[in-house]
Amino acid sequence: MKVEIFSDVVCPWCYIGHVRFDRAAESFRAKGGTIEVTMRPYQLDPGASAEGEPLIPALERKFGPGARQMTERVKAAAEGEGLEMDYDRAVSANTFEAHRLIEVATGQGLGKEMAERLFRAYFTEGANVADAGVLSRLAAEAGVEDTGEGAGQVREHLGRAGSLGISGVPFFLFEGQFAVSGAQPEDVFAAAIDEVAARTGQTPITQLAAPADGCDDDGYCAV
Repeated sequence: MKVEIFSDVVCPWCYIGHVRFDRAAESFRAKGGTIEVTMRPYQLDPGASAEGEPLIPALERKFGPGARQMTERVKAAAEGEGLEMDYDRAVSANTFEAHRLIEVATGQGLGKEMAERLFRAYFTEGANVADAGVLSRLAAEAGVEDTGEGAGQVREHLGRAGSLGISGVPFFLFEGQFAVSGAQPEDVFAAAIDEVAARTGQTPITQLAAPADGCDDDGYCAV
């Protein structure tokens, strides 16, 4: 099963949703299913500066004095998933280069790992995810060799998000045709995965007894 996750590394619900979905996906794999996850870019604020600024003042400027209360609600939800979010350290910054790095990592089979590292850097460590030096360090920590490529692909994926009508993230696209929007509870993701599997003929086979003697694809037969 192919799943594309459209998200932004500065989106707290994307971080939370990513963790919840990952648990549901692991449960499906444990039953014998296969899921291939690909991270896709989305920019909540494409006009944000690469220099960065403290996040709380930026949120208050955009949402007013209630911004702090909003962050406390999100922090509580994150803690329930075992995640730490330090909004007082977080730096608001443009995420295009971060998405470019995820695109490069995807080509090396490490897109999910790179995204997770960027989420943690932004929400827990107060890193500026637009800073070239920071991105270089994070890439090395994730085992990614930054080739400097990927910008064109990111623009294409951003355009595709627009053509799909995606106006909020996280957005989970299954097999290019079934969608789940938002940081749903784990059981909702699990039900969605099972439904897509049933609709596309990918429901895992349930073993009703332990394997016994038989023959394999190589022609070997137990005797």
